[in-house]
Amino acid sequence: MIVLALDTAGVNCSAAIYDSTTGTVLAEVVETIGKGHAERLMAIVDDALAAAGLDLQQLQRVAVTIGPGSFTGIRVGVAAARGFALSLGIEAVGVTTLAALAARHLQAAPGRNVVVAMDAKRGEVYAQVFAPDGRALTDAAELAIADAAGLPGKYGADTTGSGAPLLRGEAAGGEPDNFPIALVARLAAEIPAGAERPRPLYLRAPDAKPQSGFALSRV
Repeated sequence: MIVLALDTAGVNCSAAIYDSTTGTVLAEVVETIGKGHAERLMAIVDDALAAAGLDLQQLQRVAVTIGPGSFTGIRVGVAAARGFALSLGIEAVGVTTLAALAARHLQAAPGRNVVVAMDAKRGEVYAQVFAPDGRALTDAAELAIADAAGLPGKYGADTTGSGAPLLRGEAAGGEPDNFPIALVARLAAEIPAGAERPRPLYLRAPDAKPQSGFALSRV
């Protein structure tokens, strides 16, 4: 299966082409841009296809990171993935950013459970626990740091992600989370056929809310 994977959920704008039959990453293009994913994504997809020597018609699945992460970035990626799937008549699937971070950690340090914690600011983290084989042991959740701090001990787990220092009582800092696009593609290829279409996983409601006091009545 030839998979196109997209990531716009964080500071990177990324695309990868993956051949699941051979387990080979055919191309990978990553730009760290912070913002402006909508303006760059299509060009990055074109670059990835060109590097792989393929065209859109050869794709058999499209995957996208669905969050948690940047509210606007996630919307860009999910809309693009759904658009590709609709126009090409192929399946679109979603991979959470937490699962991608877990896969990266487990690739480097296999054998133990891992708590993935992303710094969500405001004294909170986005957290989820994964088994050594990558299975989710808990649901993804937005937790107060004090509540998440007990997860590593409870599950006998390592920690990873930008929120890991917070769970240890350390100050926030360091690099923002980035999600390895080649691993996103590999995880997507392992999802059984017929999976639900990708949709954003936000965990936190947007800061901007409609001003209902100014809403017009509908007739």
